[in-house]
Amino acid sequence: MLTGALLPWVLLRPNRLAPGDFLRLPAPWIALALLLAVAPALSARLRRDWVWLPACAALLLGLWLLGERTQAALVEQAPFARASAAGGLWLYLLGAGGAVFGARQAAGGPLTRTLAWIWLPGAAALLLSGHLSAWSVLVEGRNEGGRWVQELGQHLRLVGSALGLATLIGVPLAVWASGRERVALTVLGLANGVQTIPSLALLGLLIAPLSALATALPALRQLGISGIGIAPALSAMTLYALLPVVRNGIVALRGVPAGAVDAARGMGMTASQRFWRVQLPLALPVWLAGIRQAAVLLVGVAAVAALIGAGGLGTYIFKGLQSAAADLILLGAVPAAALALLVDAALRGLELLLGRRLGRVS
Repeated sequence: MLTGALLPWVLLRPNRLAPGDFLRLPAPWIALALLLAVAPALSARLRRDWVWLPACAALLLGLWLLGERTQAALVEQAPFARASAAGGLWLYLLGAGGAVFGARQAAGGPLTRTLAWIWLPGAAALLLSGHLSAWSVLVEGRNEGGRWVQELGQHLRLVGSALGLATLIGVPLAVWASGRERVALTVLGLANGVQTIPSLALLGLLIAPLSALATALPALRQLGISGIGIAPALSAMTLYALLPVVRNGIVALRGVPAGAVDAARGMGMTASQRFWRVQLPLALPVWLAGIRQAAVLLVGVAAVAALIGAGGLGTYIFKGLQSAAADLILLGAVPAAALALLVDAALRGLELLLGRRLGRVS
């Protein structure tokens, strides 16, 4: 954070594509940023439970200065001028985020760990109040308007559809393979083989067979299946998601205590009853961890699928790369990263909830 406070924080450009000028913080703000940069380390020496407070303050200061300095940079500028975050701000926010994470890890109790999240509502308040409205990424987002919302919805549909297909295919495969060693080795070997293929290469490999299939069967073409677009994207994403779903399913089912299964058998349960009432509930937390891994993986793969016309947030990433517009790249990359974190947190919370309920039952 110390280095970030001394580097330029804002890049002012006359338009989206033109090179611009780097702007540093005024001296008073540099002094405050430096003070908050060293405050977490000093607080850790005095009282570890309060490290979260200066760490969160540093993170919120960085976000507040992002809005304040971008607004100040655009004063008396043309409407199409852009003020974006420079390297100093990103470095400062990275350091502050690391300090917040370290404070949560070193926290002595649940209350302290909860308080370490206080920066999140503060950041939401800055965003919703319009304080960050001059930031170039949000300016591009307003310009895109409904189109960005459509691409976000398409990204969610791709991830949800691929995850659903992978679960429908992977769950029966895992159940079938869990009691058959050769089948398990074959299924996991094939799924591992798919993972070794780069996502872009796999998307390219699917174009030819799907095009030929759509040409041979016009009914499939009427359903929207072709060499480019959603069909190859969903096919590739489903194949990628199979490995964590199948692998964790096999591990989870094999990890069910044999005593629990024997007790169920002794009670006269059928094989179907043993699976639904004993094996599946006990295996579900571990199995859900594989589904969570698959979901986070799919958020990233869906961005690459934009290259073959499937849509999604990757549209802005590749559009920004083609035009060397960093704002457009961030307009797709930042929401995709946030979406991955939200999906991971939601499914992780579901895992913990199931684990606690099963613990109480046992």
